[in-house]
Amino acid sequence: MTTFPRGRGIKAAALLASLGLLLSACSGDGGGGGSDLTAPGPDVLDGLDEAVQVEFWHSMDATNGQVLDELIEGFNAENEGRVEVTGSFQGDYDTALAGHRAAIQQGETAELIMIYDLGTQFMIDSGQTVPAQSFLDEDDYDTSTVEEALLNYFTVEGELRSFPFNNSTPLMYVNRDAFEEAGLDPDSPPTDLEEIRAAAEELTVTDDDGTVVQYGFGAAVYGWFIEQFMARAAVPYCDGANGRDGRATEVLFDDPKVIELVEWWDQMIEDDLAVQIGRNTDDGQAAFTSGRAAMTLESTGSLGGFIEQSDFEVGAGYFPLVGPDDPGGSIIGGASLWVNGEGHSPEEVRGSWEFVRYLLTPEAQSVWHAGTGYLAVNTEGYDGPEAQERAEESPQFSVAASQLADSEINENTAGCMMGVMSEARVAAEEGWEAALTSDATAEEAMSEAARGVSGTIDEYNESVED
Repeated sequence: MTTFPRGRGIKAAALLASLGLLLSACSGDGGGGGSDLTAPGPDVLDGLDEAVQVEFWHSMDATNGQVLDELIEGFNAENEGRVEVTGSFQGDYDTALAGHRAAIQQGETAELIMIYDLGTQFMIDSGQTVPAQSFLDEDDYDTSTVEEALLNYFTVEGELRSFPFNNSTPLMYVNRDAFEEAGLDPDSPPTDLEEIRAAAEELTVTDDDGTVVQYGFGAAVYGWFIEQFMARAAVPYCDGANGRDGRATEVLFDDPKVIELVEWWDQMIEDDLAVQIGRNTDDGQAAFTSGRAAMTLESTGSLGGFIEQSDFEVGAGYFPLVGPDDPGGSIIGGASLWVNGEGHSPEEVRGSWEFVRYLLTPEAQSVWHAGTGYLAVNTEGYDGPEAQERAEESPQFSVAASQLADSEINENTAGCMMGVMSEARVAAEEGWEAALTSDATAEEAMSEAARGVSGTIDEYNESVED
C-alpha cells in the first residue's frame, strides 16, 4: 500500500529545541513570520548567466515521490538555463520539520520546503519565509480556481502564508460487498454516529462459536479525526477563534461533542460492533482491507491503496457527523510549500515561486491528483486528461472534492493555529485511548488530556512574545 507520511507528534526534546530556536529566530520580530520579506518581481530572472538553483526539501517517497520527480523534470525542461529545481527527500513530516529547524540555526535552509499543516504556526513564528500573499500581490495572481477550503486553512490574519499542495481530507470508507450482503445500500453510507451504529449491527458477522469475524466498524484512534469531528460540528479546537484572532491559550477537545464521540466509540467496542485498533493508522487500514472491519475512517490519500489491496469493492462517503444536525465542514490535512527568504537571493526566491506556480497549474495538478490521490489544489486540474481517466476508473475519487466543495468555510474549518498543534494532537489521542482502555470516563480522560497541553502552550507562547 502506498504510504502517505503524516505527523505523529514531535518528541519533548525536539519541542524544547524548537522553543530555543524561536527565541533566537524571532528576536525583535514578534513572531511576524517574515513580515519584512517580500517577493521580487520576474525581472530578477532576466539576463542570467546560468540557471538559478532551487533546492526543494519534501517528504514524498515511493509512488508520490516518483510523481513529484516527474513534475520537477517537466519544470526543469521548460525552464532550462533559467531555473533548475533539485528535489531532496527529507523523511516524514516530523523529520523534515526537525531538519528545517536545524537548518535555520545553521543558516543553511533550502530555498523551498514542504511543511505539514501542524507546522504552520511554527513556520510563521520562525520569521524565515516570504509570505505567499506577497507573491500573489506582486504578480496579481488569480486564486479563484484554487480550492477555497485550502486557502482558508493557510490564510492567517487575512493573508495567505504558504501554498497548499499535497493536501487531503478524510472520508468514510465502506466494504461495498459486505453492505450488499447485509441488505444495505453502499451508495448511501452512514452520515453520523447513530447511522454508523445501525449499519454496524447489520454488518457485524459472527461464526458458529460466537466469535466476531467481521466487525461493522473499525478505525484508528487518530487525533486528526477528532479535529474533523469538531470542525463538522462547528466546534473550535482551541480558543482565540481557533487561534485566528489571537494566540491560542488552551485546547478545547474536552468539548461535549468530543465526549459524546468517545463514549460512542467505547460503547461500540464493548458491544462487539467495532474492533479495537489503537493509535496505529496502519493497523486501522489493515483491518479494513482484510475485511475485518466493514467501515472505516481514513484520508483520501489511502483510497488508491485501499482499492489495490482489498479483495472487495471499496466505496467512499463523506466523513461522518457526530449528530445529524451538525452543520458539516472539513479540515484538510497534508502539507504546504514555503519559500525561504532569509539568507536567499532575490533570484532564488523568484525561482522558487516560478516552480510553485508551475505546480499549481491545471496541467500539473491533473498529473499530481491522478498519480497520488491527493486533492487537486487547482480545481481545474480535475478536468485534465489524467484526472479524468482516474475518475472513470475510480469514481470514489470524486467524493473528496465534493465534500470540500460542500464544506462550511469558517474559523472552525480553518483549523486551530497553534505552535504546538503536534503535541496537542498526540495528547488528544492519549486521552481518547485512555477512555477506551482504562477505568477513566470519556469526560475525565479528555479533560485531563486538555489540561496536560496547557503548560506546553504557555511555554511556546512565552518563547515568541515580544
